[in-house]
Amino acid sequence: MKKNYLFTPGPTMAPHEVLLAEAAPMIHHRTSQFSAILEEVVEGLQKLFGAEEPVYIVMGSGTAAMEAAVANVCSPGDKVICAPAGKFSERWADICRAYGCEVVNIELEWGQSPTPEQVEAAIARNPDARAIYLTQSETSTGAYTDIEPIAELTRRSDALLAIDAITGIGVHPCKMDEWGVDLVTSGSQKGCMMPPGLGFIAVSPRSWETIEACSSPRYYLDLLAMRKGWAGGSQTPFTPAISLVQALRRALRMMMDEGLENIHARHARLAEAARAAVRALGLQLVADSPVNGVTAAYAPEGIDTKKLVPLMRDKYGVQIAGGQGHLKGKIFRIGHMGYVSEEDMLVAIAALEKGLKEMGYEFEIGAGLLAAHKALA
Repeated sequence: MKKNYLFTPGPTMAPHEVLLAEAAPMIHHRTSQFSAILEEVVEGLQKLFGAEEPVYIVMGSGTAAMEAAVANVCSPGDKVICAPAGKFSERWADICRAYGCEVVNIELEWGQSPTPEQVEAAIARNPDARAIYLTQSETSTGAYTDIEPIAELTRRSDALLAIDAITGIGVHPCKMDEWGVDLVTSGSQKGCMMPPGLGFIAVSPRSWETIEACSSPRYYLDLLAMRKGWAGGSQTPFTPAISLVQALRRALRMMMDEGLENIHARHARLAEAARAAVRALGLQLVADSPVNGVTAAYAPEGIDTKKLVPLMRDKYGVQIAGGQGHLKGKIFRIGHMGYVSEEDMLVAIAALEKGLKEMGYEFEIGAGLLAAHKALA
């Protein structure tokens, strides 16, 4: 018998309660019944985001929410600041170019995180920048960006600060209003313990003047239409993914029962266990400042992770992820966000040890597990 575990950076494992909620009978979305569900969901998302304003639900992946944060803010020709240091922070720059923006990059290597000093210097060189687009949790490298001190700088400038918190929400604290972030995007299939299909975007009050003046074409992702639909009776402007919204309600109830501080502490423990195990196996982390939702590490010399990943999946039932871009085949990534327990983490480490040993890497078997046990204790 083989059980299957999903330890990728997304999608993540979903609780049975959430999956069953998605199978609930279909209801019509233009009813007070669905509006009540939507109101409860938005209230839960506001707590996750640390936002007083509504959090809008986009029927698409987190990338759709990212695109909404560009399409509604930047007009063609606007200058923006990005900090590409991984696959998903590069995506900000790609989306901005697609909307005709002039992109100014903070130069970083993959695995690095932008510092407040680098952002401050970029703002000083580009005082006419419309927006700054950063990634809180870069899952291609496992790198974390501390948003709070950066937001303190952007509040003193005219540029809006938008962050990709797709793998940050439900893993790391997000205090949008307290920090002074202007737009926060996320998605359902990460820390929210959900299947893919929903994107989320929160908007600060000071952003609306820029959004109203924006001349970029948009229709389905129009934040003004989303705001109008919410004000008109807790509705979405177009047909929502009703089943996913019902599942999200169940997931958010579970998260609120656990408590946000407990959730953040659990992810910190899981991350420390994974890092301790990796180091005990003689391996090096990719990120200078690692996130709590995924651990990315370089494979041993001579080990191709394009072979390690399917070996662990097919033989031991443990699905992790390999590298992306120029790191493909060179690194592995263990996701530990959302519906992951300490016992699950030990299963992942045990399978990693078995896979590495089978591929010829020499180490003391159990070294990673022992380190992880000590970290969790």
